Amino acid sequence: MTALADRLRGSFADASDAAPLIDEIGMVGDIATLTRAAVLVPIIEAPRPRVLLTVRHEALRAHAGQVAFPGGRLDPDDGGPVDAALREAWEEVRLPSERVDVVGTSRPYATRSGYLITPVVGVIPEGIELHPQESEVSGLFEVPLDVLLAEANHLRRSVIFEGSPRQYYEIDWPDQRIWGVTAGLIVELAPRLRGALEGTA
Repeated sequence: MTALADRLRGSFADASDAAPLIDEIGMVGDIATLTRAAVLVPIIEAPRPRVLLTVRHEALRAHAGQVAFPGGRLDPDDGGPVDAALREAWEEVRLPSERVDVVGTSRPYATRSGYLITPVVGVIPEGIELHPQESEVSGLFEVPLDVLLAEANHLRRSVIFEGSPRQYYEIDWPDQRIWGVTAGLIVELAPRLRGALEGTA
């Protein structure tokens, strides 16, 4: 157990029990029909903690070229969201599961693309050598955790979706556009993470 993981763990004791969060860009149908998925939110243990993010390959059918967390749908052999997130992180960037100190899970996020995504928060050591799977991931980058958590950086945007205005979040970062589901997950996790880091959770 790392010091950072120990500080964060208490903030997620009851986080997965809350009702699913609905993606604001588009309407979501019956939650029960959505495909279960999970993503790993890898927080790098460092004097100034950072978060690891991926850039999806341009050739992918869904969300091509977008910023994302490692993750994907649950397989029948997965024991749950944690297993799925760790498996996907290994497949996508060769992050060994034994190097991830899992802090906990947060409430699922229902997307208009038909997924119910469970965020799995984990702490990883600094300096792990990662190898992106070229067919899925075109690049990796890191963002300081405090930048992602700052409310001033959680920008509300709007788009016309099927004739109606919809709201979504965007987080500015040089050379990368963090928006949509990934930004929504960050905004949802921010209060718990912020509180733990400030010693108030």
